[in-house]
Amino acid sequence: MMKRSKCTRRNFLKTVGSGCAAMTLTGGGPLAARPADPEPSLLKVDPKPRFELSPYLYMQFMEPLGTTDASVDAGWDFMRDCWREDLVDVTKVLSPTLMRWGGCFCSFYRWREGVGPIEERVPMYNLLWGGIYNNQVGTHEFVDFCRHVGADPLITVNFESDGRDFWARNAKGQVRLGTAKEAAEWVDYCNNPANRERHAHGHKEPYGVKLWQIGNETSYGNGFDAETAAKKTVEFATAMRRVDPSLRFIGWGEGDWAAPMGEIAGEHVDYLAYHNGFDAGGEGSPLHGIEYRKDPAKTWEYLMKALKGQERKLSDMRRRVAPYNIPLALTECHFFLHGRNRNEVLSTWAAGVVNARLLNLHERNGDVLKIATLADFCGTRWQNNAVIIPTPRGKSFMMPVAMVMSLYRKHTGARAIDVTDVDGALDVTASRTGDRLFLHVVNTRRTESVAAAFKVDGREIGSGRVSWFDLDPEFEVFEYRQENTVPKEKALGDGFAWTFPPASVSAVELDLKPA
Repeated sequence: MMKRSKCTRRNFLKTVGSGCAAMTLTGGGPLAARPADPEPSLLKVDPKPRFELSPYLYMQFMEPLGTTDASVDAGWDFMRDCWREDLVDVTKVLSPTLMRWGGCFCSFYRWREGVGPIEERVPMYNLLWGGIYNNQVGTHEFVDFCRHVGADPLITVNFESDGRDFWARNAKGQVRLGTAKEAAEWVDYCNNPANRERHAHGHKEPYGVKLWQIGNETSYGNGFDAETAAKKTVEFATAMRRVDPSLRFIGWGEGDWAAPMGEIAGEHVDYLAYHNGFDAGGEGSPLHGIEYRKDPAKTWEYLMKALKGQERKLSDMRRRVAPYNIPLALTECHFFLHGRNRNEVLSTWAAGVVNARLLNLHERNGDVLKIATLADFCGTRWQNNAVIIPTPRGKSFMMPVAMVMSLYRKHTGARAIDVTDVDGALDVTASRTGDRLFLHVVNTRRTESVAAAFKVDGREIGSGRVSWFDLDPEFEVFEYRQENTVPKEKALGDGFAWTFPPASVSAVELDLKPA
């Protein structure tokens, strides 16, 4: 790491890709790790499989965000009528299991405007995010992207504009409301092998979209009441399943809406959705503007507090859906931090660490939580994005939240197992597939390493390896650099112990000897 005298804020902005840590405005320099205790603590797991971990805990969602962020148009090559190769390449590294087309945008989206010959598509006013969306990217292009990156598609339908009159008919008098009949026709277009409309557009093979969301943030006011929404969910699900009985549905059930949705529509939905965002933490928080650069320790403290809000909301949702035995789908979840480009603290490695802790929280609740995300998928700004697309040129790269999602996605077992003994500074979850165990380990100490020796109840470890990130918490990711945005890897020695660097996120794999 560069010496403090050569790592001014100005030089940092020029050399961040080569590893110079961000300096604080109060003059603090890069943090040196204190040596770990000579005797490692025990990190012990019980290998007995518990519940299945859904691969959909690592989903992403794509929504045209208009003037807010060119989240879809920036990824589309308009001259070649295809996705930007650099976006496809980095998304393959991210490896999302599920990609959602949706958000509030779908409450005024008419799907037929986005199919057929590109030159004949009808532009639409983006009623929430501003500007005009030209529909160059529609159903076929979305599914095509999913196929390129190996993700299953999830589509959110226009649920009668979620009952909101200001979206059902815009100021120019255009009707934007989508009915159950229109949603069923979308299913037919996507999944019916004999659909003439899709054939006429040059796409003979069906898209096979099996997961659909009915209602998005419907409970957030000025629309349907809960009972009406539940009854209409039944109407939509019935019409859509009539076309394809194999469909699975996500209904909107946040907070007080969980009960009426469970009572009225429970037999028709496979998941209940809710959303969550982490704010700046109130007065005195450094998570405003560039305040986070002034006091790294305080910034770390406030970022870690985001976990508490998610714990409370997830616990509340578990309680609400328990009587109906319906799994949860957290189809949007991210930080809401104001500032230039929606606050560049989200580009710091400290944000990556807290997002890893949030992923661990999701995994611990994986018996009920089956679909989840931690970011908006892609865009051109330092917003809540997983992937940043430089414009007009450059190579797309992962933000810290995507770095940890990619790490976990590649090193996760099929079923959760218990962590029975661990140093309190380490946030750990564990899973297994066969005789291979996977540990997700977050060192919550900002400046100190933690050494740990691995032990598995009743079994012997045959070999092990670790993949990890250990950037300085103040390091800000501004571009693709393999030395920073790709994890390090190393085999474990015969002692099966590891020293977790400060503020590190690690994925440990342990292969067990035959029983």
